[in-house]
Amino acid sequence: MILKTFGWSFGVTAIGLAAAFYFWGWEGFAVVAILSVLEISLSFDNAVVNAGVLKKMNAFWQRIFLTIGILIAVFGMRLVFPVAIVSVTAGVGPIDAVRLALDEPDQYQQMVTDAHPSIAAFGGMFLLMIFLNFIFQERDVHWLGPLERPLAKLGRIDAFSVGVALAALLLTASTVATHAYQHGGTYSDESSTVMLSGIAGLLTYLVVGGLSGFFENKLEEDEEREEARAAEEAKAAGQQPTVVGLAGRAAFFLFIYLEVLDASFSFDGVIGAFAITNHIFWMALGLGIGAMYVRSLTIYLVREGTLDEYRYLEHGAHYAIGALATMLLVSIRWHLPEWVTGGVGVALIGLSFWSSVRANRAEAAARREDDSPDKTAIPSGV
Repeated sequence: MILKTFGWSFGVTAIGLAAAFYFWGWEGFAVVAILSVLEISLSFDNAVVNAGVLKKMNAFWQRIFLTIGILIAVFGMRLVFPVAIVSVTAGVGPIDAVRLALDEPDQYQQMVTDAHPSIAAFGGMFLLMIFLNFIFQERDVHWLGPLERPLAKLGRIDAFSVGVALAALLLTASTVATHAYQHGGTYSDESSTVMLSGIAGLLTYLVVGGLSGFFENKLEEDEEREEARAAEEAKAAGQQPTVVGLAGRAAFFLFIYLEVLDASFSFDGVIGAFAITNHIFWMALGLGIGAMYVRSLTIYLVREGTLDEYRYLEHGAHYAIGALATMLLVSIRWHLPEWVTGGVGVALIGLSFWSSVRANRAEAAARREDDSPDKTAIPSGV
């Protein structure tokens, strides 16, 4: 199972590291390896959330996610995206942006850094909406019950999550504007960019998430009828019924949602990579290798049913998303080390995994106690 799921990731790792060593020696090899580990650590929560969405799809769309989706993730976000940032912000063509990255790496890095506020605002708002809609939704399983239950009740208010997200964006833009004014700028300098980019991220979530939810709800009755028919046929044949995954337009928009979600997670990885190197091809190789493992881990979680077995894992991933969204918005004004953005997410997921294991053990012990014979019963014949 491990080799089948992670085989492509192992192969890409070997080829990528070999290419780095062949073209750039041990320095390139080491930097690419470090970037791979950085991407995996920053995106583990991405894999958990992806798995929660991907398990709704049928086998065909899962394969699409693992093939076409990985091309978008690796080449689109890890290679084209950094070039596109410079192309747009500097007003130059893509070819000139690549030439700038190769010939003037320091200037290229500065241009990407200058674009950080708009990138962080867009990605931060998109991820924040994911977290808020999760935490404000009523559910049967609670990880942090005293916190989650009252928040779920607040979610009954229409558009409450949108209001909270806009308030967070307004606070971020106000903080940026105050800082700019105190340092000789104007209130409209960077804050307007933050506001526009943040609203764009919010609208992107509402459009993509809304369309996927619309078609998912529209096909829900058809799916239930299909599952009922499949269950009857399986029962007649003496087999176990199977779950029918989403297909068609519903799966398509879920796929688009996943790609936008992956893009939002990629922002901090791409920006964080510049703390290690400004070599565009080292970045593409290292982050691309890491993206392969995130994709493989997503498929592994789906096929193994890990999210069902470890009940709080999805909670931990969404709390990590909320932390990452907050740190992206905070990073517009204050710099945060990459080990903080990656470490917080890993810690939250680790805690949720540990809590899930404890809950499973407690349930197993309770079942054993219920199944054991009553030691206080009076023996027969007494």
